[in-house]
Amino acid sequence: MYEGADELNSHVPPFIVSNRIRGGKQITREKYYTHGRLRCINCAWDSHIERSRKDFDMFLIRQRSSTVGREILGGVTTFLAMSYIVFVQVGLLSSEKVGMDGGGVLMAMCIASAAACFLMALLANYPIALAPGMGENFFFVAIAGTIGGWGLASAAGWEVALALTAIGGAIFLALSFVGLRSSILNSIPDALKSGIAAGIGLLIARIGIENANLPAAYGDKFGGFLNNPAVWVALVGLAVTLALLAFKVRGAILVGILAATAMAVMLGKASFHGVLAMPGGLDKTVAGFGRGLSGVVEAFSSTRAMEMVAFLAVLLMMDLFDTVGTLVGVAGRAGLMKNGRLPRAERALAADAAGTVIGGCLGSSTVTSYVESVTGVESGARTGLAAIVTGLCLLGAMFCKPIVDMVMGEFAGANGAIFPTVAAALIVVGAMMLRAVREIDWNDATEFIPAFLTLLVMAMTYSIADGIAIGFVSYAFGKLVTGKFRKCPLMVYVFAVLFVLRYLIPSAS
Repeated sequence: MYEGADELNSHVPPFIVSNRIRGGKQITREKYYTHGRLRCINCAWDSHIERSRKDFDMFLIRQRSSTVGREILGGVTTFLAMSYIVFVQVGLLSSEKVGMDGGGVLMAMCIASAAACFLMALLANYPIALAPGMGENFFFVAIAGTIGGWGLASAAGWEVALALTAIGGAIFLALSFVGLRSSILNSIPDALKSGIAAGIGLLIARIGIENANLPAAYGDKFGGFLNNPAVWVALVGLAVTLALLAFKVRGAILVGILAATAMAVMLGKASFHGVLAMPGGLDKTVAGFGRGLSGVVEAFSSTRAMEMVAFLAVLLMMDLFDTVGTLVGVAGRAGLMKNGRLPRAERALAADAAGTVIGGCLGSSTVTSYVESVTGVESGARTGLAAIVTGLCLLGAMFCKPIVDMVMGEFAGANGAIFPTVAAALIVVGAMMLRAVREIDWNDATEFIPAFLTLLVMAMTYSIADGIAIGFVSYAFGKLVTGKFRKCPLMVYVFAVLFVLRYLIPSAS
């Protein structure tokens, strides 16, 4: 045996001794040393490492032509693009009209959103982040105000609204297990899928334009362009993003956000106020949810039962089609659709349903998939690792609120706070998503008109659900009157009828 082989043998990885290779023969350490030469232990070790990487690459990063760095960058970019919800959520739900504890709302939102992101990553492996939806937030406020005026003895309006949110999420979770929601998602015609993706693009671009305060600048309500710092911050971010994208620089959107933040600091509209701040108040919102369950029982036992059913139905409808629309748009942009269908759709839908249940129990409104996830996709994200990163950032936001405050700046628009530092990201991503219109058959009126109505209504009403509603109704009508009714999926007909009833019956609206 080779001199010194015993010493070398002690460093041979144990797996080499126990592994069987080539004809099932047992391989020992000694057989690696013959004729005074050390055989290729390194090759065996490299092979083991390669197998281990494949075994533990649960996110399929290489299979989706991505890298860990791109996933981390995409996750951070998504967080920065959607971080405005931290302030919007707290501002809305802690307002005098609702009356919730601001600290509790912040903690509930961050925990529920992070949990939903983790579930999206582990169950479906999609780079899609989740947080309380904007439309659902305003409807939550409306429910809380309405129920608050009923004078229930057992609970306040916002407490009952939390309980309804959790109940709605539980119903959705059950529907996800039986596959109904994924059936709806996969039954959407290709024309409507393209219209939904483009409509989401227009919607988030419009949100970006308003966060840039451009309407006010053109209307000269705040001194036009010269005396409008928000416009300059947004334009700097847009210019940097455009230039970097033109040169195909990865992370262009994130760099644009950071450039806009630097401009905000230079203009005195953003400042550093520390790094950490301890959160609190979750106990108050959790206790409110408990009282809300009693309030639900009281309301259903009274003459308000039908109104409660209507509230719950609208919550279900909004969450279903907001989530379906976002999944179609983001997954399509990331190239994750397979033959017009979204693999593991029921798992993705279960993730947002579970997030809604968690949020309702802790003190947050409906959690849903976020269209801003497209910003992460455009930065290179393709797997659930990006969602994990976004979830960690959301958890960190509870403790790093001063940093988030600095990035978001201190700007006021005509209707309240605006966030020009992320405006460029939203505008650019909206433009990118409009490419979906190329997939529409512009020679068939029963295809392009429903798609156009979908994207137009979605952008004009700020509602993904309303856009999908007009798309379903017009698509079903077009196929019926032209005798092409067999080309329209049955599920589209069913929901077209439900949408018509929703808008014709006042109590359903």
